[in-house]
Formats: sequence, structure tokens, C-alpha cells
Amino acid sequence: MDRRFKVLQLQPDYNVKQHDFADLAEQIVKALPASRYEVVEAFLRGRPGPGDAISKADRSVYFEFSDKSLKGMRLKAMWQLYKFCRQERFDAVICNRFKPVNMMLALNRWLKIPLCIGISHGFGEYDRFYRRRQTKRLVTSAWRFVGVSPPVKQYLIDCRCGFTDQNTWAITNAIDIEQAEALQHSREKARELLGLSPTSRLIGALGRLVRVKGHTYLLQAFAALKDKYPDAELAIIGAGKEEANLAAQIQRLGLGGRAHLLGFRPDALQYVRAFDIWTMPSLAEGLGLALLEGMSGRLPVIATDVPAMKPLIEGAGGLAVKPADVASLTAALDNYLALSDEQLHAKGEQTYGYLTATHDIDVFRAEYLSLIESGLEAVRGACA
Repeated sequence: MDRRFKVLQLQPDYNVKQHDFADLAEQIVKALPASRYEVVEAFLRGRPGPGDAISKADRSVYFEFSDKSLKGMRLKAMWQLYKFCRQERFDAVICNRFKPVNMMLALNRWLKIPLCIGISHGFGEYDRFYRRRQTKRLVTSAWRFVGVSPPVKQYLIDCRCGFTDQNTWAITNAIDIEQAEALQHSREKARELLGLSPTSRLIGALGRLVRVKGHTYLLQAFAALKDKYPDAELAIIGAGKEEANLAAQIQRLGLGGRAHLLGFRPDALQYVRAFDIWTMPSLAEGLGLALLEGMSGRLPVIATDVPAMKPLIEGAGGLAVKPADVASLTAALDNYLALSDEQLHAKGEQTYGYLTATHDIDVFRAEYLSLIESGLEAVRGACA
């Protein structure tokens, strides 16, 4: 019997979820048949606490590097990672986000791992000149790169630092739709658990409360319509450093009792059906998984037309608006709030149909498996 290929998946931080419908690192683990692959999951920072989830990989490793040790030259962390990889003798390594990619680009000059895959989850990682210069110098034929959407792939290629059409792929993020739906409460139950009105027309958003998510513009747009639609309310699930500013803005705009900051909620997807309209007013996204989560709840969607989301919105029949443009966001909300319940429901079914046709997790897994297996063909031949 042929030996199993040994694969390392390297992540910057421990972040394994109890429910992995949108945990794409775990979905890559699931893509690799256990009969042919031994998978080791490694995290540069953090480790699970009591009761926290662990990876479904064959083995998990927690380096627990400090933030300080991962800055600058990172010599101690690089040496430990080098010794670990040399001892394990991996056939392939999958690096998520810039720091693991950058570290392995340098180390593989000596490790000579046959296949290295670097995954970029958004824009801006290679904007700095010195990063582009270093990357161009270190990319070899062992490397393949993945952008989580076609625009992210194009961003990488446009950086002109070793990413080409020949070594760079777009593998669009996806979610396990069946698992996601199984988690979701009914509309009535979700509203009860969130403490929201059972009868209001409810606009929803999910995401960290940080400026790039654009919640301030959503509040301004809703305030412009609050008198026209007195039965409408707005609720945002998430926590972050902008929470106090947004709470003050709610009071300043006269939205007390109409706009709700619900805070962080574990497994927030379970509440998605509480909403009637799903919004993502982000100023930038790689590919906002929250948009796909809203689609899984069969909701009509409004989102900004940033490159990673515009094709999703248009494909789903949703409404795309300009980032930080209160007028266009107000018009989009007005458009949907004016619809009947039946019309909104039909819009939601349209988005769900698009999600199932284009972002199914089985396709995501198959594309990663194909990329890995094609990259390991040379190794397989050498082992024959």
C-alpha cells in the first residue's frame, strides 16, 4: 500500500470553530481523504481552552509564539518552525494568510518541501514595496498561490512579485450550506432569543464592530428612513472597538429602541432568520463570508460593490451600493422596505438559489483536492 502524503496546514492563530460550516481551513482538512493524506494542523499563536474545538486533522500543534516573536526578523520563531518541518518531512504545506506564507517562503529555501500553497484572504497584503521585492526573490516552482475570489487572484497577479496566471488560482470561498441551515432557528425563535420584536420589519448585519465594516453608514441610511417605515428596526450582531461610537451615534440619530447592537454571539449564524433583509456595508472585503451566511438564511441582500462582493451581489439578484455612500445605501434599503412580505421572500429564495449553485462546499473541497493532487504528481512519481 502506498504511503500517505504528509500535509501541514499552517495558520497564524488558533481559531477552530465548534461548527465548521464556514471554517475554511477545516474544510480543506475534510477535502483530503484520510486514506491518502496525513494532515497536521499548526497554529503560530494561541491554543484551545477547556471545551474549545480542535481541528479534525490527524494532529494539532500549537507553537504559542508571542506577538513580539512574530515581528521583525522572527529569528527564534523561524528556527523553531524550521526544526519542526525538517523533523516531520512534509510533502506539502498550506499557508493561510501573509505571515505563514512569508515565513515559509524564506524557510523553504532550505527545507525543499515539494509543494507549498499560499492562500491570500484579501487585499493589501503585498502593497508594501519591500514585501513585493522579498516575495519575488523567494517564489520558486514549488509554490502555488490561491486568492479567495477572482478579484483577490487578480490583485496578487497585479502585484508583479512572482504571482502569475500559471501559479495562481482563484478558489472561491464557500460554506457548508446543509450544516449552516441545520443550525438556524426559525424566525420566531431567533427573535425571541435575541429579544427583538416578533412583528417588525428587521434589517440585519453581522460582523466585527470596526470602521472597515461600515456600520456607521448603515445607521445613517436607516435614520433617513425611520419615519417613513415606523415598523422597521435594525440589529447588528458583533463586537469591537467601534461599539461605543456606534451606540452614541444611535442616540444622536434618534434611533433608540429602533437600532440594536446585540454584541458578540457564539454561532451567530443560528440567528440569521430573525432578519428580513441582510446588509453588508463594508468598505473593503476579501470575500465576506457573512454575505454567504445571509444567503443561506434565504434573505435578500444589500452590500457594497467592492470587487470581492460585487459579482456575488449581482449574481444573487441583490442590491449593490457604493462604499461609504449613504444616499445609495438609503435608496437600497428603501427599495426593499417598500416590498411586500411575499416579494421579499421571493428575493430571498433567489439569493439562496444562487448560493447553492455557485458556493457549494463540495466544489470548494474538490478544487483544493485537485490543486494539491496535481501539485504532488511529481512526488508521487518519485515514490513509485
